[in-house]
Amino acid sequence: MQKEHKPIIVGFVADLMFTTRIQKAAEAAGFKMIWVEKAADIGEVTPDAPRETPGELLHGREGQLFQKITAWQPTLLLFDLTNKAIPWVGWLPALKSSAATRRIPVIAFGPHEDVVLFQTAKSLGADAVYARSRFVSDMPAIFRKHAHLLDHDALAEACAAPLSDLARMGIALFNQGSYYTCHDALEEAWTQDQTLGRDLYRGILQFGIAIYQIERGNYRGAAKMLLRLRQWLAPLPDVCRGVHVARLRENIEAVTAVVQTLGAEGLAGFDFSMVQPIYVDGVPLP
Repeated sequence: MQKEHKPIIVGFVADLMFTTRIQKAAEAAGFKMIWVEKAADIGEVTPDAPRETPGELLHGREGQLFQKITAWQPTLLLFDLTNKAIPWVGWLPALKSSAATRRIPVIAFGPHEDVVLFQTAKSLGADAVYARSRFVSDMPAIFRKHAHLLDHDALAEACAAPLSDLARMGIALFNQGSYYTCHDALEEAWTQDQTLGRDLYRGILQFGIAIYQIERGNYRGAAKMLLRLRQWLAPLPDVCRGVHVARLRENIEAVTAVVQTLGAEGLAGFDFSMVQPIYVDGVPLP
């Protein structure tokens, strides 16, 4: 049986005494906390990194922020607006403009008298902003209200359903190396399915697009798609509709690591043999 993990809240909070209180409240409500107290916790600054428009930032500390957030797949982001060690004025709009992270709810808290601070956070993408006193008095309820929680029963029911014929066709094309043409069948399968199981199809579809972008030598397109697809496959059980999701996730992470190591200049050296076939019912779908 697959181990069930606690949903994650990432807290951008530096007050040690306060983080202890938040931690206890989060654990009591069934969440796990990951702390980012200062920007340096994310990684080193890269001064010579190229400037980028909002979206998935691939370079510098902001790029490392996206790597960590998409790897953690948190259910909620929590910002202390008085934490000057976190550049939330830049990070909030970046996270909310990215297809890889914009679905993650963001809440913030600060001193009740600072109306401008509250308005700024809301304008930059915070889904809710609380006065610190209100946040302290009602933390568990606030977490439950805003967290993007998965319906495990609905997901299990969706994954117990059979793989659609269109999805089977798309996976077969993927396994044959037709990374571009597999898109149409998988997209149609995704469109026709209104259950949580549709995320399986979207994840495979986007992996195919990522590999196609590698074939074209488009590093930015491949790297961004590899970030985006994590949100669809991360919540799924190890096997969904017969698809060996755990094996697929491992292959995606391996491909992602190689693409990041090669970079734009070295992408032509990517070894396509490392892209593994997708297994269905224990065997590679022909």
